Amino acid sequence: MNPPDPIPLIALHGVTKTYGHGDASFQALRGIDLAVNAGEFVAVMGHSGSGKSTLMNILGCLDTATSGSYRYQGIEVATLGITQRALLRRYALGFIFQGFNLLARTSALENVELPLLYRGLPRKQRQAMARDALAAVGLQDRMRNTPAELSGGQQQRVAIARALVTEPRTLFADEPTGNLDSTTTHEIMELLITLNRGHGITLLMVTHEDDVASYAQRTVRVRDGLIESDRQHAA
Repeated sequence: MNPPDPIPLIALHGVTKTYGHGDASFQALRGIDLAVNAGEFVAVMGHSGSGKSTLMNILGCLDTATSGSYRYQGIEVATLGITQRALLRRYALGFIFQGFNLLARTSALENVELPLLYRGLPRKQRQAMARDALAAVGLQDRMRNTPAELSGGQQQRVAIARALVTEPRTLFADEPTGNLDSTTTHEIMELLITLNRGHGITLLMVTHEDDVASYAQRTVRVRDGLIESDRQHAA
């Protein structure tokens, strides 16, 4: 007898999202079905207005669907209250942004510590965890530097360390290389691959660049609020 199929880490069924009301309404998502297994690295692509950002916001619990089902680890997210969704983001999800979003006058170490403040951890423990996260992205010798003293690639590494410090199960990356040159882009993508394959972190990444998407195991293309294609990459 074959073992049962594992429950996907992320499962969407018939997800829609409508903004506004009446004649002014706009349907950003028109019925999305998507399953992502634990440990996958998925690139999400689409033109501006395709719905890819709305999809990622719903997956990251930054927004809610108008209708349909979103299950994370088998739990129906729509049934969670605001506080429960906030706890899910805090303990299971991490976010990496194109603009880094670092505090300008704060050291790399203090920037990485920031998410741990919301957990109420003591300072000594926060610093130890932040140091480990910075070491994991190769910045153990830049902990006291402010963002102005770091290159764009180093700033993005700090942002990745900040996302890692909470030990998330899933990372959402929104155009993580959009502000970087080609050499630094390759370095950041290799780092993300290491986190995905070496640490087992599930990774979903929005990008408009085919060469960046090629680092992922799978590419999902969104068009007019629907999934246009879902393709596995060759090993």
